[in-house]
Amino acid sequence: MGGYDVVIVGGGVIGSAIAWSLADSDDFDGRVLVVERDPGYARCSTALSAGSIRQQFSIAENIRISQYGAEFLRAAPQRLAVDGDCPALSFCEGGYLFLASAAGLPVLQRNHALQRELGADVALLDADELRARFAWLNVGDLAGGCLGLSGEGWFDPYGLLQAFRRKARALGVDYRADEVVGLRRAGARAAGPVTAVELAGGDVIDCGWAVNAAGPQAARVAAMAAIELPVRPRKRYVFCFDCREPIRAAPLLVDPSGLYFRPEGERFICGMSPGEEEDPDCEDFVVDYDWFEQRLWPLLAARVPAFAAIRQRAAWAGHYAYNTVDQNAILGAHPDCANLLFANGFSGHGLQQSPAVGRAIAELICHGEFRALDLSRLSFAALLDGREMRELNVV
Repeated sequence: MGGYDVVIVGGGVIGSAIAWSLADSDDFDGRVLVVERDPGYARCSTALSAGSIRQQFSIAENIRISQYGAEFLRAAPQRLAVDGDCPALSFCEGGYLFLASAAGLPVLQRNHALQRELGADVALLDADELRARFAWLNVGDLAGGCLGLSGEGWFDPYGLLQAFRRKARALGVDYRADEVVGLRRAGARAAGPVTAVELAGGDVIDCGWAVNAAGPQAARVAAMAAIELPVRPRKRYVFCFDCREPIRAAPLLVDPSGLYFRPEGERFICGMSPGEEEDPDCEDFVVDYDWFEQRLWPLLAARVPAFAAIRQRAAWAGHYAYNTVDQNAILGAHPDCANLLFANGFSGHGLQQSPAVGRAIAELICHGEFRALDLSRLSFAALLDGREMRELNVV
């Protein structure tokens, strides 16, 4: 097959966003190969996600990244069009609503102040304002909530992935259905730069740059270069249900318990991350239906009384690529291997962060630095130096 300037390991939304960003850049004229082991994307985290975007984070970088993402989604049908065919991403700016008890209100207020300082269109509401705006909501135990007024909502995750992939291929990026099983490094004791990737099919592909965009499998890819990456596969369930009573103008609601739900057409989807003590590394896709019956349904009915009469219709499982240190993205090179770039550890936020991360990794390859957004605090080097910036709003 010959060599490539850049080989990207993983063709999900992050890998495909990087590929498109490189191919679309006036500052890059090299060859790009994306290697994806699941070309049908049947078990891809992107396709199995809840497909949402928000600015309501506690870290400035995450807020700016998703602001960039919202602007990109609005323009994406034109930017990612191929031969005049614009992808339909169905971006619905229905907003997020983060709810808080009295104990959680100070954190909500601090986050809101930072979000407003950075230009996010969010509003802090007290319990009476919540009751007036959402008549279906039980606010008895709430002290307030923060509502996204624009730039937040949900869209078609598979549609965005395929739009990046289709446009990247139209611009000359090659995709290959195979699995990377090794990274070759030069130098004494193979401690130098990555020179080639080994594929399960037997081919060895020379490369100038390698990019780890392998999602939940990212730690395995890092280990091929003798690098430890604190990213683990953590299983998450998404349940779909319908309700007898109409629930008007529902945003994506995040309850103080950690439960979330949002509209999905005439139905709803919901989920909740487990606590650390019940969240082991996991790679299977088996759904525990008791999770809905015993954990989620009581919380749903307590927050929205109409949800006492619902019917669960469908369910699926996917995986977070979970950064066990601080739940933030890990971007850029490890200090020991300058041409192996990481785009990992998004902890459930990879879909919405893909447009900005795609551009950021392309900038590192083209210019050796971040330009559109300063994401240096998310670099691998900063993580190794002991960065202290835990993201509080992980859903």
